[in-house]
Amino acid sequence: MRQLALKISPPPQPTLENFVPGENAELVARLREFQENRFAESVLYLWGEAGSGKSHLLLACAGPGVVDDVETLDDASQIGLFNRINEMRQSGGAVLVAGNAPPPLLPLREDLKSRLAWGLVYHVKPLTDDERATYLRAEAARRGMRVPDDVISYLLTHVRRDLPTLLAILDELDRTSLELKRPVTLPLVREALKDME
Repeated sequence: MRQLALKISPPPQPTLENFVPGENAELVARLREFQENRFAESVLYLWGEAGSGKSHLLLACAGPGVVDDVETLDDASQIGLFNRINEMRQSGGAVLVAGNAPPPLLPLREDLKSRLAWGLVYHVKPLTDDERATYLRAEAARRGMRVPDDVISYLLTHVRRDLPTLLAILDELDRTSLELKRPVTLPLVREALKDME
C-alpha cells in the first residue's frame, strides 16, 4: 500500500539570499544596490543561457523597472523601453533588463541596443556541477531529505542540469520516497524518473 505524500514543503520564493551565486557574486552585489535604490547606473542588463538563473534574479528584484526576454519585445514595447531608460537616466532611477544575448547581438532597434549597453552588462554564468551538487544537498537538507552523493552524481550526468529541472526531480524523489516508504537510492531515482517521463 502506498502512502500519499502531501506537499508540505513549497519551494522558496526567489530572493537574492537563496540564489546560488557561483561566479555571479559581483552581479548579486549590484542587484542588492538595485533593490535598495543605490544603483548608480540607469540600466542593469543581464544575459545568459536558459537555466542560468536570470528568471530567479528578476523575480527576486521584481518591480516596475524589470523587463525580461527583451529579445521578444515588439516595436511598440522597444520604443517604450527606450523611453523608460531615458526617463530613468534623467530621474536618477534604474531599469533591470534581461535577455538571451549581449546587447549588440539582440534583434532590437539600434538605439535600444545602445541604451542597454549604457549601464552595466553582466553575463549570468551557469553553475558548475560542484555548485549544483552543493545546492542539491542544501535543498534536500532543507526538506529533511537525505540524498546520497551517488544519487546527486547520477542526476548531474543523466538529466538536464538546470536548477528548475533538478528541483522538480527532487520534488518527485521526495514524494516517491515518502509514498513508498523507501530511502532515496539509485533504484528509487530510476523509478521516479520513469514516472516523470
